[in-house]
Amino acid sequence: MSVRSLIQPCLILLGGALLSACVTTTDSPYSDKKNEAKALELSSQLARTYIHSGEWNAAKRHLRYAIETDPKNVEAHEGLALVFQNTGELELAEKHYQSALKYGSENSRVRNNYAAFLFGLERYNEAAKEFERVVEDVLYEGRLNAFLNLGRCYEKLDRPKDAVTTYKRAYFMDKVSRPAMLGLARSNYALGDYPSAQAFYDEYRRLSDKQSAASLWLGIRLADVFGDQNTHASYALALKNLYPKSREYLEYKAYLAAQNGGDESE
Repeated sequence: MSVRSLIQPCLILLGGALLSACVTTTDSPYSDKKNEAKALELSSQLARTYIHSGEWNAAKRHLRYAIETDPKNVEAHEGLALVFQNTGELELAEKHYQSALKYGSENSRVRNNYAAFLFGLERYNEAAKEFERVVEDVLYEGRLNAFLNLGRCYEKLDRPKDAVTTYKRAYFMDKVSRPAMLGLARSNYALGDYPSAQAFYDEYRRLSDKQSAASLWLGIRLADVFGDQNTHASYALALKNLYPKSREYLEYKAYLAAQNGGDESE
């Protein structure tokens, strides 16, 4: 059964709810508000379904109804932000993220999504400020990932000390978090604390079945620090074979050329 066929009965229910809100004859002063709230909830559910399936126009239709019904509806503004983000209308996406935060400044999920949006636009300083507020919410379920993303912001901003502190917070929250271990390895390497970098890198390797391009590139540089030519050669071959078109492989080739006086041969 298609998604559309599953959703169609809900559309009928939604229409009925809207109609009853207009013609109700009950003496209760609360009926209109109850019907309106029910219609709003149904519309929100439909919007979430359409967003999940990537049906952006259908999602926008229901989200606009939600905002027309309740202009301060935080979830509706967040939903439109996600829709416009996915359709490449970034100015509209930011407008609705900001509206969502205007009416729900304590909503850490919305702020986290906005911070990720800013990170994707390479606005790292702004993203870091938003993630800093997110991690202050000790009850937020996504706090671990917020710490990891904040650490990435600090790396992009060339703040390795702050990155180490932040990744450590994530590591202590989850001592089998491979992103935290690799972040600590990278940040300690950037600080010149090579023993700590190697220790976290080794811990990361122990829990990883397959290395990423980024971890292989870091492993090569650590191998050179400790004079481990065999590991360098092994990781370089893996990087070349597994990720020949990666940014890390291009960086490795430039690094090799610099070491060999312009000769990129491996």
